[in-house]
Amino acid sequence: MHSELRRVAVFCGSVSGHDETMTRAAYDLGRGLAERGIGLVYGAGGHGLMGAVSQGALDAGGEVVGVIPRSMVEREWGRDDLSEVRVVDTMHERKALMAEYADAFLCLPGGLGTLEEIIEVWSWRQIGFNDDPVCFFNVGGFWNPMLTALQGLVDAGFVRQEVMDDLVVAETLDEALTGLASRIGVQFADKLNGRG
Repeated sequence: MHSELRRVAVFCGSVSGHDETMTRAAYDLGRGLAERGIGLVYGAGGHGLMGAVSQGALDAGGEVVGVIPRSMVEREWGRDDLSEVRVVDTMHERKALMAEYADAFLCLPGGLGTLEEIIEVWSWRQIGFNDDPVCFFNVGGFWNPMLTALQGLVDAGFVRQEVMDDLVVAETLDEALTGLASRIGVQFADKLNGRG
């Protein structure tokens, strides 16, 4: 069903937030990916939603690739019990390497880092630096205020509606994977410019 997706990169909070259903959703997502034979690529963190999503995948016997900056390893923010851990020097290298490993990106709830990461890779897709599709995993409507703000950018003429329509917004893992798989291989920048 989702055979085009070998690995999905997940961005999410390094803390758990105030709503424990977010932690459960992260764990279930990691487990669900593993049960479907899809590898997890993430930031190698051991706490918060990052710890939960990786633990879910590990508990189900899945492949988990962590990519983490050296400075975070030195602060003992990472975990070393993953299928593979790649240590890099900068946050820019981290995202670039995650993009090399993954076929698509998904973001769970998180803070500024999560938001910065998913917006950056989405903008990469828009301008043709990367063709991996992007999903906001909308646990309990968490991303609704952000999605409204993003639509405001469209309404104000700063973002094309096609860019917004290309974004996958899902409340279940199957919705997310179906949406992402349907966008694999689409050269979105060419499509946006009328060449695809």
